[in-house]
Amino acid sequence: MRLPTLLLILVAIVLAAFFLGRQRALSLARPAGGIRSLHSLPKYYGYYAALGAVLPGIALLLMWAAFSESLITARVVQSLPEALRNQPDAELGLTLNDIRNLAAGQMFDESRRAEFAVAADLYNSLRESSRRILSGLVVALSFSGFALAWFQLRPQFRARNRVEGAVKVALILASLLAIATTIGILLSVSFEAVRFFRQVPLSEFLFGLNWSPQTAIRAGQVGSSGTFGAVPLFVGTLLISGIALLVAVPIGLMIAIYLSEYARPALRRIVKPVLEVLAGIPTVVYGYFAALTVAPMIRLAGQQLGLEVASEAALGAGLVMGIMIIPFVSSLSDDAINAVPQAMRDGSFALGATRSETIKRVVVPAALPGIVGGVLLAASRAIGETMIVVMAAGLSANLSFNPLQSVTTVTVQIVTLLVGDQEFDSPKTLAAFALGLMLFIVTLLLNIIALQVVRRYREQYE
Repeated sequence: MRLPTLLLILVAIVLAAFFLGRQRALSLARPAGGIRSLHSLPKYYGYYAALGAVLPGIALLLMWAAFSESLITARVVQSLPEALRNQPDAELGLTLNDIRNLAAGQMFDESRRAEFAVAADLYNSLRESSRRILSGLVVALSFSGFALAWFQLRPQFRARNRVEGAVKVALILASLLAIATTIGILLSVSFEAVRFFRQVPLSEFLFGLNWSPQTAIRAGQVGSSGTFGAVPLFVGTLLISGIALLVAVPIGLMIAIYLSEYARPALRRIVKPVLEVLAGIPTVVYGYFAALTVAPMIRLAGQQLGLEVASEAALGAGLVMGIMIIPFVSSLSDDAINAVPQAMRDGSFALGATRSETIKRVVVPAALPGIVGGVLLAASRAIGETMIVVMAAGLSANLSFNPLQSVTTVTVQIVTLLVGDQEFDSPKTLAAFALGLMLFIVTLLLNIIALQVVRRYREQYE
């Protein structure tokens, strides 16, 4: 049985369990004088029965997803001839990939089809058997869990407490999953970054002024040994992000103030959704706009003023990126300003302050934590942007603070480093992880600084 079919069957069982559990609660309540005799509302009894039906099946599905492929692969490896079974891990992985491709009926080297045919048939057989066993066990466990929950239902059974406890556990697990994912990302990036720093000194990476990561792929091949000074990448990232923030923060904040304090409700209901459409436009569209419209306009304006403007100037990418992140600043700032109590505005007006003075001295300082959060989100979005820079600013790692010159960013170089024929343990490839680790650290520092700013200004209004 295919997984989508199994999930539909599980959903049907859960819905049936809910309605049957609710009906059982109502039937138990009738002889005792109605639902007032029940400890919880009837729907909670249905929820409890549904949880009893779904949790065992979901637990088994998760275990199957985690371990089935590795168990099947181990069994297939055992069936291989000794010469194939004792290959190095890298070559064995390629062999298993060929077996999976053959089992799936995808493109395959015809000269090796007979060699892997038996293993591919075994792979398909094991997968089909595991699906049948899984389907039977999931359905059986779901019915067993429902039966157990059914017999536990009594008028004084604390169904609401059990359901709320299960929801609380689910929320805790979701929080732990987010934390575990963050830790996993940090550890995976850090592990590869440490391998890079074993080959390239940290001082050269952080303070070197030349970035040319091209290295020889094979021993004896003519090629560069590579220079990995990342300062030009950091400067380019800060330059383009700074231009974007110079565009987005003032415009976004003024839009938020206008919509919150001056605009009529009818106009606000139209303008805010239209403005937030900018956040949903794909970045590649912004890249085309920057490369085909903004960059030529900047170059033409520079020529008329007698300035030398590169065909892929940082200014064009920064301006378009600033337009892209305006909704992040305006929307979050608008929400923060609207959250300021009206009593603070009324008190300012009562003391004789004008509307503009109230906004400047009362509303904006009170909403500053939310505004800082919006600016931080916009900064993170700008630092992590790739497509606009690739299309409008280029790949040249130039150490320049001139917005009319071509520069590149950390994210663009990460993409470039991971594309092409290169060994995974070469300094060129591992440099991408070192750059990713630096992005993580910079983002963490931005969050710490923003938190300190928020705490400082919050103390004045608590």
